[in-house]
Amino acid sequence: MKHTNDRLRSYSMPRVTLTALDHERLSGLARAALRTMPDVAANLADELDRADVLPKGRQPIDVVSMGYEVEFRDESTGRTQKVTLVYPSEADIEQGKISVLTPVGTALIGLSTGTSITWETRTGQLKRLTVLAVRELAPA
Repeated sequence: MKHTNDRLRSYSMPRVTLTALDHERLSGLARAALRTMPDVAANLADELDRADVLPKGRQPIDVVSMGYEVEFRDESTGRTQKVTLVYPSEADIEQGKISVLTPVGTALIGLSTGTSITWETRTGQLKRLTVLAVRELAPA
């Protein structure tokens, strides 16, 4: 079942790679968010539907995964930003921790270094970002 906004359909969607664990947890999160945040949950479900899921125990090095730091560039402004992609309960914008249930978080999950994606903000604006670097953070 596809939910992606019709305005985004004309853009080629990049390959998404997820670990088996991230795919399992994010699938549950998308289902849980359907009632309270249907648009965001539907967009996350679309990303999950088209993801290449790695076997358990496999972890890509240059792919945005949960808990990883990602540096990306907003192609409309040229501004670069570093954030850590986290689950909603861990989100803290002041610490640069953004929820996977935000539009930009959903856009970033599973992208590899050098990949670009067009995504829609909460205000309906289309933006394009490019992943510049991905790094696994040391456990706290």
